[in-house]
Amino acid sequence: MIDNFKKFIVSSNVLDWAIGIVVGTAFGKIVYSFINDIVMPPVGLLLGKVDFRDLFINLSNKHYASLPQAKEAGAPTINYGVFLSTVVDFLVLSFVVYVVVTQLTKWYSEPMKECPYCTSQIPVRAIRCPKCTAHLEV
Repeated sequence: MIDNFKKFIVSSNVLDWAIGIVVGTAFGKIVYSFINDIVMPPVGLLLGKVDFRDLFINLSNKHYASLPQAKEAGAPTINYGVFLSTVVDFLVLSFVVYVVVTQLTKWYSEPMKECPYCTSQIPVRAIRCPKCTAHLEV
């Protein structure tokens, strides 16, 4: 069992996975900084100098000027501004990941053609269709 675990740990799939997580975490921090430091300040300025992270609903009887004051006092709050910022973070990060993955797929995918017999998509360099096994002209 320990030998199988050692093989699993040193396999290229696990190393690729670990590298992907590290790079993905760093990439997420870059996008998060882009959103919070570049995108959201102008949006807040356009909406009347609003910092979305300070928007909250106070559920207690006392008045608090800001979310940090309410949190410090231990007041129950609904932090909808933090939620909105998190949703924007997610949408921008998802869009950036989508763009990167689509571009990488375009750059590294092999050109395809249609098999004249079964109309499935096959690599341009194929001499036999993997679906219908027909011989193709080069």
